[in-house]
Amino acid sequence: MAHAHDHGSASTDRRRLVIAIAIIGAFLVVQVVGGVLSGSLALLADAGHMTSDLLGLVIALGAAVVAARPANDRQTYGFRRFEVFGALANGVILIVVAVTVSAGAIDRLVSGTEGEAHEVAGGLMLAVALAGLAANVAAMLVLRSGAKGSMNVRGVYLEVLGDTIGSVLVIGAALVIVATGWNAADAIASLAIAVLIVPRALLLLRDVMRVLSQSTPAETDVAEIRDHILRTRGVVAVHDVHVWAITTGAHVFSAHVEVEPAVFADDRVGALLDELGGCLSEHFDVDHSTFQLEPSGRGQHEHATHA
Repeated sequence: MAHAHDHGSASTDRRRLVIAIAIIGAFLVVQVVGGVLSGSLALLADAGHMTSDLLGLVIALGAAVVAARPANDRQTYGFRRFEVFGALANGVILIVVAVTVSAGAIDRLVSGTEGEAHEVAGGLMLAVALAGLAANVAAMLVLRSGAKGSMNVRGVYLEVLGDTIGSVLVIGAALVIVATGWNAADAIASLAIAVLIVPRALLLLRDVMRVLSQSTPAETDVAEIRDHILRTRGVVAVHDVHVWAITTGAHVFSAHVEVEPAVFADDRVGALLDELGGCLSEHFDVDHSTFQLEPSGRGQHEHATHA
């Protein structure tokens, strides 16, 4: 058996999450108060999205802390899968926020057509939205590097990114209200924010389901891995190939590898395992690799139910 490990900087991810929680948490209060005082649904919608950001960050931090625990006899791969559960919770939160905001925006638009338009204080709305944009950009800068290597951090990064776009929409609506007094711009901005949330939530949930269903990672080509193994000296055939991920960047591989009799006769088993494990680690970023070496022709006696 050959293993390769690249666990990344979990402590750095946790530090990023703590800083982002402080930024988002501090501004959330400002945005809620500003939304109530100005009467802006777009601000409150953005605050709802920011609340999901904060909850997502807290969940992500908890998942990152649990994921850092070492493996044991019950959790033989460790607790890194908890990062995926955190991303799942974030995706569900985003969907709930999108539905709630959409309902509120449609209600205001319908009320406006019936002559019951809500008055919005555009100047206060604009000031709070500008501050919100600054807070979101700061949180994005903190999370950006960690988003590349962790599904957990990527989930909350996408939430903050969407909230940043939402802040821009709120600013645009506030400018329209200040310039023209057209209060419907507030509800339209709210609906646009909800529309932006849904695709990101669905993409995140798709990635989560890929991991939980143990599908082959999207960036992994099984045929290419098999070809690399077959080019290794002494290897005759490869079957029972499985590739899946524990979480983002933590790929797992197993296969039955048929070898020439000389591999066993010349005591080259250990060297071959090292070579195969090194190949997968270097070329395919596989975190754990397991090879079952078999004599040539052994695959003909097994059921063809695997890749």
